[in-house]
Amino acid sequence: MLPGWRLANGDHVAALHLALAPGWKTYWRAPGDAGIPPSFDWAGSENAGRIDVLWPTPHVFWQSGMRSVGYKDELVLPLRITPRGDGQIALKTEMQLGLCKDICLPHTLKIDATLPAGGKPDPRIAAAMASAPFSEAEASVRGVRCTVSPAKRGLKLRAEIDMPGAGGREEAVVESGQPTVWAAEPETHREGGTLVTETKLMHMDGKPFMLDRSRLRITVLGKSHAVDIQGCDS
Repeated sequence: MLPGWRLANGDHVAALHLALAPGWKTYWRAPGDAGIPPSFDWAGSENAGRIDVLWPTPHVFWQSGMRSVGYKDELVLPLRITPRGDGQIALKTEMQLGLCKDICLPHTLKIDATLPAGGKPDPRIAAAMASAPFSEAEASVRGVRCTVSPAKRGLKLRAEIDMPGAGGREEAVVESGQPTVWAAEPETHREGGTLVTETKLMHMDGKPFMLDRSRLRITVLGKSHAVDIQGCDS
């Protein structure tokens, strides 16, 4: 655990620090069909109100024709914590994550750390925060249009994103923003200045559902940078 420092507004920045053995990887919040999504249980923490996980830009891995999204070698995962009051923060968590090489193994990481009321900026945490995907404004995204049509046991989503290239082969990750709605691996291609990504959305229990377009989240991963797109204009 990197204890971090207290910001001027009273929030505290810290980070989980994972060093992975050579050849092993772990996963991003949307890990792909071949990955295991991480989860956190902050119960037992003291003087900790809201806790936001600030995900650095992940890598795309291909193995046996399947895509996964995550990290290799090392992961510094910043946390932004809003204390309930003054003083130190007692942070306790159980993090469920997948660790993979030739096979994937679920693992529970238990953390019990005291974060001081002061502290000083840590360049490792600052670098991880700086590596987060660009916002739409930072990436000069001009517009996002979504078309939804019926599909077998779900909905087909086509998103057209007017944006400059992110470098190299661009991959898209689609998150529905609805816990019970799963997004299949998308197919992504370029049509001039527009990136087009298509996927299928399905309810985990096979039930009908209403799609809230404002909660859709599309992350474009390119060679030079990534872009975080939240919601569709239409």
